[in-house]
Amino acid sequence: MEREPAASPRAGTVKTMLVYVMMIAATIAAFLGVSAVGAGLAAPARPEGAGFGTVPTSSDPQVFLHVLLALVVVIVAARLLGAAFRRLQQPPVIGEVIAGILLGPSLLGRVAPGVSAVLLPASVAPFLQVLAQLGVVLFMFFVGLRLDTGVLRDKTHTTVAISHASIVAPFVLGSTLALWLYPRLSTADVPFTSFALFMGVSMSVTAFPVLARILTDRGIEQTRMGIIALACAAVDDVTAWCLLAFVVSVAQARVGGVLPTVAMTIAYIAAMFTLVRPLVGRVVRRQQRSTQGATALVFIALLSSALVTESIGIHAVFGAFFFGAVIPHDSLLAQDFCRRFEDLVIVVLLPAFFAFTGMRTQIGLLNGPEQWLICTAIILVACAGKFGGSTVAAHLTGLSWRDAASLGVLLNTRGLMELVVLNIGLDLRVISPVLFAMMVLMALTTTLMTTPLLHLLTRGRVEVDARLHSAVGLR
Repeated sequence: MEREPAASPRAGTVKTMLVYVMMIAATIAAFLGVSAVGAGLAAPARPEGAGFGTVPTSSDPQVFLHVLLALVVVIVAARLLGAAFRRLQQPPVIGEVIAGILLGPSLLGRVAPGVSAVLLPASVAPFLQVLAQLGVVLFMFFVGLRLDTGVLRDKTHTTVAISHASIVAPFVLGSTLALWLYPRLSTADVPFTSFALFMGVSMSVTAFPVLARILTDRGIEQTRMGIIALACAAVDDVTAWCLLAFVVSVAQARVGGVLPTVAMTIAYIAAMFTLVRPLVGRVVRRQQRSTQGATALVFIALLSSALVTESIGIHAVFGAFFFGAVIPHDSLLAQDFCRRFEDLVIVVLLPAFFAFTGMRTQIGLLNGPEQWLICTAIILVACAGKFGGSTVAAHLTGLSWRDAASLGVLLNTRGLMELVVLNIGLDLRVISPVLFAMMVLMALTTTLMTTPLLHLLTRGRVEVDARLHSAVGLR
């Protein structure tokens, strides 16, 4: 029995194409018929003042395109300058911050305003601000998530003394400096108390994440000095953020009084560490694997905590930070969150924060010798308070002058944490744009000097103490 010849592949392809063409033709014909019938229909006139929906939209129809372009530009600039600074053995975050400043009015807006209007038009500023605020909230959550509170519980007399000195000395010097700065750089609507408190706190900040990265890059995170530096920086950050929460409550509660806001802040912190922390600890330690449900719960709790702190009169970043701090840093959930989401925050959202900060930083406002003198004085006072206070305290607790000075240099690092504080101050109108620019320059200078000074003091030597824990009593 003879078999019928099989159809060639070419014939099958032609048949398929004919079917597709007929389907498209039938669709077009059907639509033309519907359109012809509908052309004779009439719809009622639109009522006066009626709009399509109640959600407000931007007046610029291409604003989304501008936002996408701005994000591409700031991410590329941040990555390029971050990589360049890494090659110079500097923290990459400094390059990313400088990239944001260079894209703002300090450079690009001054030398090429036409290009600046295309890449970062004024219409994108509100959208960058939202992305920047969300990025900072999530970043502060990760800072709290990586915080080893066990180090704080087990801190020794050495770290207590150094930490207190590295907070008290810059706070006192900063608030004293406010006596000179207030009549020159502030306005009558800002109470001196709020201004002085903010200057003291802004001088007291240590960039814990940047410091940890510097120690890791140099391989000294497990040395005696490295452990003390991390412990002191952790204590510094927690203390500084609590102080800043108090300062914000003072600045925000001008009408209703500060006491209710402070009382609610204290109650919130107490509830987080006495009620929420044990509950979260039991939940996450029973969680053997991360699920979408667990992720959703964490984000709901994170945003709710941020919402509470924003509602009681302090900033949302405090809620994010404290909620991160109550989650055990060594839990599976914490590690999984850092692995899955931290890169998104650092690569995408933080560059938006740097760009927004750069758009607010106008170095051109420092247009005279007196203002540059004030900026220099701010940098010197910041270094004297943080470096001087921690160095003297470290030496008095038994460290050699070389190790004490190295520790002082490390704690003088401010970096991104300082920018978060400064943006809060500018949002509250506690500091002026001129002082904001000066303080940004201070943050960059104190962070840039860390690595070269540390290299000079240690001279490339890495001494790992095998008896580290017994030496500093961190058991």
